[in-house]
Amino acid sequence: MTQDELKQQVGRAAANYVLSNVAHGAVLGVGTGSTVNFFIDEVAAFKDRFRGAVSSSNASTARLRAHGFEVLELNDIETLPVYVDGADEIDAAGHMIKGGGGALTREKIVAMVAQTFVCIVDESKRVDLLGAFPLPVEVIPMASAAIARRFVDLDGQPTLRVAKDGSTFVTDNGNWVLDVHGLRIPDPVGLEAEVNNWPGVVTVGLFARRGANISLLGTKEGVHRIDY
Repeated sequence: MTQDELKQQVGRAAANYVLSNVAHGAVLGVGTGSTVNFFIDEVAAFKDRFRGAVSSSNASTARLRAHGFEVLELNDIETLPVYVDGADEIDAAGHMIKGGGGALTREKIVAMVAQTFVCIVDESKRVDLLGAFPLPVEVIPMASAAIARRFVDLDGQPTLRVAKDGSTFVTDNGNWVLDVHGLRIPDPVGLEAEVNNWPGVVTVGLFARRGANISLLGTKEGVHRIDY
């Protein structure tokens, strides 16, 4: 199976999960990325079962609306039973690196509100130790050089993310992203707490203090559910 086929099967499994576990009239939390796009496409056929969705990015909002979903503001939602999103890496404890698409801050906010975080990934994202994927960090632009120096002190190799047109990548929140290469992260909870306390950091792409509750892992043998 190709990677896209693996993503499609896990997107379908996530749609089946919410149809079986989320009450009629509830609001879905929807993340960002290529695997989530397959989930959106799969669940769209049942959109009338749900009051609407809360989205973590402008791109996902546009895709949801194109399928006829009502996209709601998180501030108007009291309960969010489930949040479905992908990850760039996930370990055996459900700790993740996220933010390859640049939506890490909004993703973390929606994940904080959700009762259950369902992470949907193909088997290439499962790792024993986080850090092979460069760690995304959303930063206030004026702090980017100072934050980069802090990561160098941790033996990281930070680079400023560049958009496809060669300009500096700008998040939906108007900030920049540092991608930190070369880290090995044996204590993701501790590193998340430390980096989030640095002035100028908006969000670090470690989802460890609020990790996944469930992962749906796409493999050539089918989709495996893992509970944490």
